[in-house]
Amino acid sequence: MRPVIQLLHFGYHQAMSCIFPVAIFGTLAVSTLIDIPFIPRYDAILLILLGVQYLMYRSGLETLDEIKVICLFHVIGLALELYKVHMGSWAYPDPGFTKLFGVPLYSGFMYASVASFMCQIWRRLRMDMTGWPGFAPSMLLGGAIYLNFFTHHFIPDFRWWLTGLVFIVFWKTRIIYRVRDATYRMPLSIAFVIVGFFIWLAENIATFFNAWKYPDQHETWQLVNFSKISSWFLLVIISVIIVAQLKHVKASQTKTAG
Repeated sequence: MRPVIQLLHFGYHQAMSCIFPVAIFGTLAVSTLIDIPFIPRYDAILLILLGVQYLMYRSGLETLDEIKVICLFHVIGLALELYKVHMGSWAYPDPGFTKLFGVPLYSGFMYASVASFMCQIWRRLRMDMTGWPGFAPSMLLGGAIYLNFFTHHFIPDFRWWLTGLVFIVFWKTRIIYRVRDATYRMPLSIAFVIVGFFIWLAENIATFFNAWKYPDQHETWQLVNFSKISSWFLLVIISVIIVAQLKHVKASQTKTAG
């Protein structure tokens, strides 16, 4: 019976951590079925997601520090979206007042939702890490991964080399998470793969509801290429690196103040 109770508690915290991502996909789904009068779909999605973030903060579901992290990821994601749309990787075909160079401003929230999940699950499961490689190796690797999203249009794609480096750099890193009074461990690289796979599933849902379209989806929707799992795998790594470093800085400041 105890394993079932542990699993239920774990599932509850996972579900609560997914409130913002679920809000995004729910808004995408509903907005394809219901026309909102006097306002373009992309603009309505942006207003709804801003409202969701405000309500989550006011209700205590998210802290001010978590909102700051989400804003940071929104900017990081929006910069990547602007570049990718410019290069023709995908497109946002619908009209909207809040589009910047063909990219709706709500799109940054899809990246920020990953940060929201990371922050929420870190707090709810009282997460910690052992064997963290340190500031320099992790940030350099994270920077190289983010840069590769831009440079692979002009020079060879180093995605698989970077993936190999991830397993090397984080070989000894373990996630420690707690469910009730029990403590569990998981290799960080395995967690990257699992989260990346589920984001790929979410991406299929998003493209199905016309959040954006890849070039091969303009005529008819089809499954997103499996290679995108590796892209999300690498993006999750950037998310974890930034969140982990910010948590480390916050813990150091708290310790110093104490």
